[in-house]
Amino acid sequence: MCGILGLLLHDPSVDAAPDICEGLSLLQHRGQDACGIVTCGPKGRFFQCKANGMVRDVFDEKAVSKLIGGMGVGHVRYPTAGSSNHAEAQPFYVNSPYGIVFAHNGNLIDGPSLLQYMDATAHRHINTSSDSELLLNLFANNLQQTGKFRINEDDIFNAIGGLMKQCTGAYACVAMLAGFGIIAFRDPNGIRPVGVASRRSSSGRDYLFASESIVADALGFSEWEDVKPGEAVIITRSGVSRKRVAEHATFAPDIFEFVYFARPDSVLDGISVYRSRMAMGDALAVEVDKVLKERGITVDVVIPVPDTSRVAALNLAQKLNLPYREGFIKNRYVGRTFIMPGQQMRRKNVRRKLNAMALEFSGKNVLLVDDSIVRGTTSKEIIQMAKDVGAKKVIVASCAPPIRYSNVYGIDMPSRTELVAYGRTTQEIAEAIGADLVVFQTLPDLVASVRQFNPSIPTFDCSVFTGEYVTGGVSEEYLHQLESLRADNVKNKLAANSQEGKGEGSMVNGFHDRETMVASSGPINRADDTVGLHNTWNVS
Repeated sequence: MCGILGLLLHDPSVDAAPDICEGLSLLQHRGQDACGIVTCGPKGRFFQCKANGMVRDVFDEKAVSKLIGGMGVGHVRYPTAGSSNHAEAQPFYVNSPYGIVFAHNGNLIDGPSLLQYMDATAHRHINTSSDSELLLNLFANNLQQTGKFRINEDDIFNAIGGLMKQCTGAYACVAMLAGFGIIAFRDPNGIRPVGVASRRSSSGRDYLFASESIVADALGFSEWEDVKPGEAVIITRSGVSRKRVAEHATFAPDIFEFVYFARPDSVLDGISVYRSRMAMGDALAVEVDKVLKERGITVDVVIPVPDTSRVAALNLAQKLNLPYREGFIKNRYVGRTFIMPGQQMRRKNVRRKLNAMALEFSGKNVLLVDDSIVRGTTSKEIIQMAKDVGAKKVIVASCAPPIRYSNVYGIDMPSRTELVAYGRTTQEIAEAIGADLVVFQTLPDLVASVRQFNPSIPTFDCSVFTGEYVTGGVSEEYLHQLESLRADNVKNKLAANSQEGKGEGSMVNGFHDRETMVASSGPINRADDTVGLHNTWNVS
């Protein structure tokens, strides 16, 4: 997952970077691998700072002060495709045509064919294994076809419309054209989120694009609106233009945003994440009550697995008339384990992140409530922690159904063999993670919990539960290719190779080595990794 942000201030003499930096910190939960900001200053000049690391570490006061200009684009990343290489930190940039900066959240499923098109037909060099760079160059190539000295909004709409016909997958994108304005668009199915808001300043109206509404709330923006599926929005200091540029497709936002990724204080597609999680807890309570009665098991206390499941756990406890207790104390200075690269790092960080209080577990039948069970790494460690401090029985209730399939739309849980529910029954899942019993939310109940707050949404992307992909075009061959690229052991190998100065994501004799890029399909020109904007990160 990634977080994207675009900001245009009405007064070009005021720097946008401080607000963008603050906004990215509010989206940090969407990616902790890398972050970046590019701003546009006088005469259309771009200023860039991006690097691997957290927002607070990359953007100190000195770094922010060098980002000049009244509009800009920001990005926080967790790598779902490609490597963790510094060169793949976004936003990306191309100088032709017109100077374009681009940030993307999502994943394309037709990357190899697009890469071939870029190489053989468009003759545009793709320097990384990131599909975000592919999207940027598709957009740039379509704009290039106008052959104009200066373009207008219609040209941009036509270029984005062409892009949506050319590629398949999930994408929410923010772009910036030098000296022109900022642009946002969303894939025809609306799988990944992005919205727009505005605020009044002393000189006029400022405009914001962001992955989640919390950014608008915190920065004083109002009138939040989600960008519609297949819609493009162009904002300049002269006004706002909106147009649907894609043919009608089934609107299917990713339900996992509501289960886990989005902040509870965000509103996505008209649905309060907080209210949806409350409803998940209510529905889960009914399922838990039924299963416990069937098994003749009683529960003494309900304990959430911090933090995402707290809201659902509280509602479940209230509905079942059971005590709710905070049994795990969290060290807030350790990141989210699910989006940490590498299985070994996730396992190690679970116990560094949580401490079980014996007072709430000792001698009790405990019902642990979690938002979902993905790899089972965290669940297994947490259950063992509960038993280590004296829990008699540990029952786990999951707000999401069993996750058995690859996600191809931008969530890093792709390898089916890494999913604890893959090929296992509910009882076998319980045995694998060491629980006495596991209760899963049913898919109809999960969908109803979210959809009740916006019945106009016809369906949700539930592919991780069903294996049904709303965009189509997902073959078994593609899934195997994706799994080989993203599997934990491959990531660990790439990381080790990068440290040794070889393999993908490394620099060999000043050139980016792409021999191991799975998406490659034909000869690729080599180019120096540093081509593009001057990067001010860590520059004295």
